[in-house]
Amino acid sequence: MQLFTVAFQHPIEFGIATALVAAIILAVLLAVLSTEGAKPRWVRAITNPNAKILFGLLFIGWAVVFGVALQLVPHEGANSPYGGIGLIALFTGFFVMMGFLWAVIGE
Repeated sequence: MQLFTVAFQHPIEFGIATALVAAIILAVLLAVLSTEGAKPRWVRAITNPNAKILFGLLFIGWAVVFGVALQLVPHEGANSPYGGIGLIALFTGFFVMMGFLWAVIGE
């Protein structure tokens, strides 16, 4: 019975969760529909043959930014920002490198 009363007991959290689900559904819908029509300019910019240069520069920028950022924060203690910055670097680096590999192999 609690599941049906969540919207009334926690309306802000329920609204945020509903908005996130709607955003995910919209993103999936736009991804599915993108193959049907003309692509926006930013999509053409990252899918052209020169995208390897863009992703190469993104990778170099990523390495410099996080290399400096991880050296500036304290490394000891459980409450240091080192782990959070490292996790952000892990996820962003994965997507930048996947884009770079896609751009290089895709030609």
